[in-house]
Amino acid sequence: MKISKKFIYRSLLVILIACLVIVGCIFAFRQQILDKVIAKAKQKCKTEYQAELHLKAATFTGLTTVEVSEFSIVPTGKDTLISVDRVEAKAALFPIFLGNLQLDFLHLKKGKLQLITTATGSNFETFLKSKNEVSSVETSSETDVNYARKLDKLSSVFLNLIPTQLNLSNFQVIVNDKGKQALINVRTLAIDDEELQSEIAVKTNTFEQIWTINGEADPRDRKADLVFTTSDPAGVKLPYFDERFQLQSSFKSARLQIEDIDTEDGNFYIQGYSELVGLRVNQPKIAIDTVYIPKLNSTYKFVVGPKFVAIDSSTTAKINNISFKPYVKLDFETDTIFDMKVSIPKMQAQAFLNSLPVALFPNTVGMKASGSFAYKLNFHFNKNNLKDVVFESNLDRENLKIISYGKADIPKINSVFAYSAIENGKRQREIIVGPENPNFTPLDGIAPELKSAVLTSEDPSFFSHKGFVTEAFKQSIVKNFKTKKFSRGGSTISMQLVKNVFLTRQKTLARKLEEILLVYILENNRIVSKSRMLEVYFNIIEWGPNVYGIGEASRFYFQKSPANLTVDECIFLAGIIPSPKKFNWQFNSQGELKPYVRKQHEFIKSLMIRRGLYRSADSLGGYGGIRISGPASGYIKIAKEVDSTAVDSLEIEEFEF
Repeated sequence: MKISKKFIYRSLLVILIACLVIVGCIFAFRQQILDKVIAKAKQKCKTEYQAELHLKAATFTGLTTVEVSEFSIVPTGKDTLISVDRVEAKAALFPIFLGNLQLDFLHLKKGKLQLITTATGSNFETFLKSKNEVSSVETSSETDVNYARKLDKLSSVFLNLIPTQLNLSNFQVIVNDKGKQALINVRTLAIDDEELQSEIAVKTNTFEQIWTINGEADPRDRKADLVFTTSDPAGVKLPYFDERFQLQSSFKSARLQIEDIDTEDGNFYIQGYSELVGLRVNQPKIAIDTVYIPKLNSTYKFVVGPKFVAIDSSTTAKINNISFKPYVKLDFETDTIFDMKVSIPKMQAQAFLNSLPVALFPNTVGMKASGSFAYKLNFHFNKNNLKDVVFESNLDRENLKIISYGKADIPKINSVFAYSAIENGKRQREIIVGPENPNFTPLDGIAPELKSAVLTSEDPSFFSHKGFVTEAFKQSIVKNFKTKKFSRGGSTISMQLVKNVFLTRQKTLARKLEEILLVYILENNRIVSKSRMLEVYFNIIEWGPNVYGIGEASRFYFQKSPANLTVDECIFLAGIIPSPKKFNWQFNSQGELKPYVRKQHEFIKSLMIRRGLYRSADSLGGYGGIRISGPASGYIKIAKEVDSTAVDSLEIEEFEF
């Protein structure tokens, strides 16, 4: 059947008229619709968030322009969360027909957002999760959540609410975390013709600053290029974190470029470029001194999939002149799986040393090197399958050689040198590592069983590894994950030696990073023999309260020379190396080793026998026991003797009764 053009025209006309009538009705009754939306919002605030939503007036001043005055949200019994004197917003007309709210214009004058935390709670905690969200979590499976799709929807809503023309003035953000305060006053924030300009006044308990943010912002094309600066010579300081986390951080300028926000193959991604100039970080657990990095930049791509989040492998980063490619992925589709890969393309060794932050690597100052290297790290961790931990570290060297050791002076351990332990930031008494010291013991003057016991318990592959044991790192990761704390470090004797001779005992990130670098240099440049390393180790390590080296330790505990120690005494000394000042906790009130300690000693002895490191007349390697006879006995708490006859008689009477 042929449809006439006249019928088609009439049908289209009817549809058009119907649409115009519907739209006309909507605009005719838009104030009533707005009032109902506000009433619904007030009810939702009250029932779901235990808060009151107040506003003096909300009216249409144009076709799609709404003006709201004296708007506020006040949680019950708490400080006001947000308040705004006046806000005017205009929505784009065409997106409304498609069911989307997209702002063309937003003018906000004098507002305040308060995030207050006290000992009894906060004024924003009820907004972190609504009742509906709680019930949905309880009734639905996490496997049903598509994080990529969810984030794409949230980003679309957020970007649509950023207007192409923005005028914001005097909006304050107040953070008060139990007295730790920060006031961020956005004096002006304007977007006009894709150009953004802003001035922000920051005031905390410790500093005051004026920040400026300038650049380009295009929310419709999902792009931005912003620069953060300040006129303060100290740079842009990070508020709140200095009081909350003892983290003082600042930078001269920062640039954030967003090139694209989109979805591809079902994955949500953000990509762009970022840069920090003159970064300074000071935190006691990072380093003793302020870490300074002149320039840090990255070409980044963050990806969120249906069941994973990742830093894409196309990401590149650069710290000074050190370029590297990071890849990080957290996958929780079936198990929780963490993957990390880091690669440093081939670069000159001297350029690498010159780029290291001095506060993180103070002992490399003045170090000279020739040649080049490339590096790769591969780490894989499945929390539900700990046996499959992968830890692979590979350094590809090309004519790599250390020419000058600078401040580190690693070769000094080949000769007589003075050693002073540093404890709690204080330098202890000086110990001469050499024949001038009467307590110095050459390696051949130490009981072979002690060498075997220490190697068995601390570093079985010491004479074959190059400073690091991959398997030990893997075991350390598994142990720390199981105990939920840093209880095992996987340190080799080489690492302990470097830590004691060249570094401090302070548990900082800087010390650990420098330890790794110096161990590699020590072990891979043929600076010192393994035997000399072990000899120095035995003569400097702490073995008790103000007890350093085996010469002092053998007399402190057993009033013997190191050569005359029994195998059980050697195993005891090897066992207290991790916590030498707590040796007395291994003994009971009768002055005997506790059962669990004896079992540990028997296990070490059996390992020594199986590995051919010790021959025992007893084929089972039975425990012979030890007797603390030196000054150490004064540290062991022994209970006073009780009249055993009286006790026995009382017990007999009690049972007969």
